[in-house]
Amino acid sequence: MDSYLPPATQPVRVVVWAIHLLLPLLGLWLLLAEPRVNVMWHHNPSHFWMILVVAGINVILGLMISEAARRRADARLFLVSMVFLSSAGFFFLHGLSTPQVLLDDPSLGFDIGQQVGLTIAAVFALASAFPLGEAQARSVMRSQQLIRLSVVGLMVLWGIASLVPGLTPLSRPPAVLPIPWFGWFSVPGLVLFVVAGVMMFRLHRMRRSAILVSLVTAYALLAEAMVAGMSQLNWHLSWWEWHILLTLAFVFVAYSAYLQFRREGSSAGLFDSVALSATVEKIQAQYEQALEELVDHVRRGTKLPAVRLAGRFQLTEGQAAVLDRAGEALASERELSERLAALVDVGTQTKVRLAESDLLTGALERVRQAYGDVRIGLVSEGRVSIGSREYTFSGTTPVRRDGLITYPLTVKGHLAGALEVPVGRTTQDEALSATLASQLSIALENARLYAELDTLFRQYMSPDVASRLLADPDQAALGGELRELTALFADLKGFTTFSERVAPGEIVEMLNRYHTAAVPCILDNGGTIVQFVGDALLALFNAPAAQDDHALAACTAALAMQEAATKVGADGWPTFRVGVNTGMALVGNIGSPELRGFNAMGDAVNVAARLQGLAEPGTVVIGATTLAQVSNAEARPLGPLRLKGKEQEVEAFVLTRIIRA
Repeated sequence: MDSYLPPATQPVRVVVWAIHLLLPLLGLWLLLAEPRVNVMWHHNPSHFWMILVVAGINVILGLMISEAARRRADARLFLVSMVFLSSAGFFFLHGLSTPQVLLDDPSLGFDIGQQVGLTIAAVFALASAFPLGEAQARSVMRSQQLIRLSVVGLMVLWGIASLVPGLTPLSRPPAVLPIPWFGWFSVPGLVLFVVAGVMMFRLHRMRRSAILVSLVTAYALLAEAMVAGMSQLNWHLSWWEWHILLTLAFVFVAYSAYLQFRREGSSAGLFDSVALSATVEKIQAQYEQALEELVDHVRRGTKLPAVRLAGRFQLTEGQAAVLDRAGEALASERELSERLAALVDVGTQTKVRLAESDLLTGALERVRQAYGDVRIGLVSEGRVSIGSREYTFSGTTPVRRDGLITYPLTVKGHLAGALEVPVGRTTQDEALSATLASQLSIALENARLYAELDTLFRQYMSPDVASRLLADPDQAALGGELRELTALFADLKGFTTFSERVAPGEIVEMLNRYHTAAVPCILDNGGTIVQFVGDALLALFNAPAAQDDHALAACTAALAMQEAATKVGADGWPTFRVGVNTGMALVGNIGSPELRGFNAMGDAVNVAARLQGLAEPGTVVIGATTLAQVSNAEARPLGPLRLKGKEQEVEAFVLTRIIRA
């Protein structure tokens, strides 16, 4: 009855199990109904030796379960062990009282001894089937020695009374055979075994276990043995049947334990499924703790404490060796996975705008978690050194020295540094180290390439535009799309007059100081500067990068520009004026295949330029469409304005501040 069969087979197994239990009762009925079939077979030595062998098996089972009860401190296992030990003891006394072996004549103790023992065992069986609470279980375990001594004392007294000839009525032949009251005496034990079997079967439905099934079957067979023993037809086949049922009950449990031992290779957990729920939870917690310990050792790459785990769970030497090998394999696999993950992480750290020093620091921090004490040295004054060790390479051939393998790092085919990796921990060390060196060479080359792009590319256009072009070069293709945006125009009022009366160097200084103050205000608010034309600039919000509150961002940037400009302006310098407007515009790459630029065209952009032209120095003028999207703006209306190129008047406002919540 393997508990690991699929659920679909469960009904079939129940039917087969029921048939096996019903067959003995059917056989008993046939024997009692047909006296001609229920023949007598009187062979005292066979009875004596069969009883002794079966009682011995039963004692071994009882002691094994008793040891499991002691190890687990479990009351149910103790009570189950008493079922086997008490029945074994009286079964043994029944065998010793076999006539013409040790005693000359039959005795009353020989006739009723086993039924008495089974009745006592039935009491323990019923007690074992109850779901004992924590307090009850502790009480049972505290009383276990007293219970054992009481049962042993009772067996000793019964043995003296039934084996010493003529001492008591138990050692003398019964006056009447069969004994009239004997059948009724067996009924309580029969009922107790049936109830215990049903309760154990309910437990089995919650915990599928071969041992539990065998225990349920044993209780059922013991109940049937009591039924068969009621006939008192000594030495007839019906009388032998209850001996066989007793034998089957004990052998069935022993065989199930043997099968489980063969499957698990250890006797440590043979009877765990029978234990109380609190004990099962404690056992599961212990196994979870052991598993966590196993995983922790695998994660840290240290040797598994197989000997200690084997002692805790009573594993065999072979199982401990298997655990050792499994731990080593898991540790090696885990280490390989960590190193591969580190390679992937190094690749993902190669990002735009990540400085070379930050890249190498982050990469080293990550790979050291997987590879150990990895070190990097860069070329300096034509030489590569790491600590006191200086390296020269012949092409791409690595250098091996003192348990280290060192690979050259290259940038565009030229030596740029060296990677030093400890080897000898896994069989894939050299291959993984070579891959790591290649990955770091690529990362280093990319970092330096991006640094060049920052100098040669980014300083001539918006960072958003540059980032999008790096990610998708196809976006540099000519063309555009229509989208809503907010345009910000700014120029310096009085720039022409100023430039006529000062030297060119002072003009450049003034423009750089103003733009140095203004540009961060735009970029910090998500804007993209698409044009610098002399003293003027054009910035877009919501293009090319999407922004939810682009109108608010543009207004915030405009006020910040004016505040920053007042701090850098000097006497006689021109003053910023800013125009902001929101609306639809065509945005994209405009120009020719040879030269192009990201820009925006449309009425919204033109209106922003016109509003900037109307603004007083030091102020920000916004359109009605912008104000409508900035609910927390404080603005002063300028009234309807007629703008150049617009047939209809335009509402405009002087933005004074953004009210923060």
